[in-house]
Amino acid sequence: MRAQHHTGAGGGREERLVVDRRPCRTARPRTLTGAVFVPHPYVLPVVGALGTWAHRLPSARKSVWARLHRAVLDELGSRGRLDWSRCAIDSVSIRALKGGKLTGSDPTDRGKKGSKIHLICDRTGLPISLAISGANLHDSQALEPSIRGVPSIRSRRGPRRRRPAKLHGDKGYAYDHLRRRLRERGIVPRIARRGIESSQRLGSHRRVVERTMSRLAGCRRLHRRYERKAERFLAFAGISAVLICLRRLVRADAQNRSAS
Repeated sequence: MRAQHHTGAGGGREERLVVDRRPCRTARPRTLTGAVFVPHPYVLPVVGALGTWAHRLPSARKSVWARLHRAVLDELGSRGRLDWSRCAIDSVSIRALKGGKLTGSDPTDRGKKGSKIHLICDRTGLPISLAISGANLHDSQALEPSIRGVPSIRSRRGPRRRRPAKLHGDKGYAYDHLRRRLRERGIVPRIARRGIESSQRLGSHRRVVERTMSRLAGCRRLHRRYERKAERFLAFAGISAVLICLRRLVRADAQNRSAS
């Protein structure tokens, strides 16, 4: 708002207030500046007005975090630190404070906006596949995209591998068509059965992925979602997964040095 002085018809000076409607450019954004990459070529389940479909980010294959995550997994796989005998899948809901893409009403948080992190880890708890979606997406709809998102990882002996021998999951994945799809891929499903297994006893194999989920949710940038863009939120989730793998690799190097 600024004042302008004009000369009136009678020769006197008139003062008019003119409102400046130009946008203010002094405020700095709270997000990081620069290029933000998607950590892994995962298939992201998206919820829209026309239903659920699979959406792949265009820059996923060129991501720096994808190459870093795969390089760390390749190093762990070449040393025999990845256990493909039993993998587990689970998800965790994160509240989205500013909304944005890949958010939805969280039924477990009084309908507030949130996102889900879907994770597949090996038998020791190392994250090998990561995806995000809206909080209102059912876990069963994210199983197939998460399986397709597992990269081809180097093995200690033989060719690269991207399929676990068995996959454990809770009752949210207890559907016949999902079990059939897993068997078609050569994966033995170990999913809790409704009406037979209790929800209180998740088993020692599924508790591994819950422990990894707690580590991811314990990160400051993943405790709450502040990013409006899904690419940035997925990038922070991928960085956390890389750090978990790097800690395991550093621990293995320390054990080898102490043994020698």
